[in-house]
Amino acid sequence: MIHGIRRRIALALPATAALSAALLTGGAQASAPAGLAGLAAAPDIPVASVQQDLKELQAVADANGGNRAHGRPGYQASITFVKQKLDAAGYETRVQEFTHGGATGYNLIADWPGGDADQVLMAGSHLDSVRAGPGINDNGSGSAGVLEVALAVAANDLKPTKHLRFAWWGAEELGLIGSTHYVESLPDGEIAKISGYLNFDMIGSPNPGYFVYDDDPALMAPLTEFFKGKGVETEGIVINGRSDHAAFQRAGVATGGLFTGAEGTKTQEQARKWGGTAGQPYDRCYHRACDTTANIDATALDRNTDAIAHAIWELSGA
Repeated sequence: MIHGIRRRIALALPATAALSAALLTGGAQASAPAGLAGLAAAPDIPVASVQQDLKELQAVADANGGNRAHGRPGYQASITFVKQKLDAAGYETRVQEFTHGGATGYNLIADWPGGDADQVLMAGSHLDSVRAGPGINDNGSGSAGVLEVALAVAANDLKPTKHLRFAWWGAEELGLIGSTHYVESLPDGEIAKISGYLNFDMIGSPNPGYFVYDDDPALMAPLTEFFKGKGVETEGIVINGRSDHAAFQRAGVATGGLFTGAEGTKTQEQARKWGGTAGQPYDRCYHRACDTTANIDATALDRNTDAIAHAIWELSGA
């Protein structure tokens, strides 16, 4: 993840307000909040499965010079690991190549068959690390969370109203290169079909905050309502070009997402409501060699992965 954020307190939108916002943003295919339209409830995503994926990504880094960075063998091995799991689950996958800094980069795109091709709901995360370390929180956590939700879609044979597309981006750490390449390579007509993009970058910080992207009310609502149901107060956050949603925003696509914090410092008030240690970074190992599997808060990882599933089920009209 790269830099620059603003924060404010974010409360869950009332159900009726969320529905109105969703209809304005997503058109006739937008789904009502859970409970208003008899929607199927999202499954609980076992945190042990997410943690196992992180162990696999750690092993990839350990076998490839300690990182999973753009242009390094650890990144290509990370793409192979995720793609194999998605292919086995029945996804239509493709690897998109791009070049940056004299090295070939890769985006992995996975489409779940079915749904309205004119109403595409996307969720994504960057899969690359910095060269300094294995990048298990930044951003193995988001990548593994999105992967396990995608696998849950397949395991439940979900038949959403909207078409579901998941993505794992390359070279985010070098300036959002992969996601920008993807968006800029799309014809205008294809961009117009994306009803929303959800971004998940660092969802298991060891001194976690609970931040929800404050970009679009309809995409924010199911995320805040999930945490409200768990008794967790969230804060809205504006991430000014800091992660892969930025290219979608520039193209006019509604965006949302989750974040548990990076190098910023947890306040006394945040420690009171979330636990953890005030006056310390959310992630003391941000962009460092110590961003390993030991650098993950399991509770934050579990809550955020379940929140992703809740949002995908609700926003896709499952």
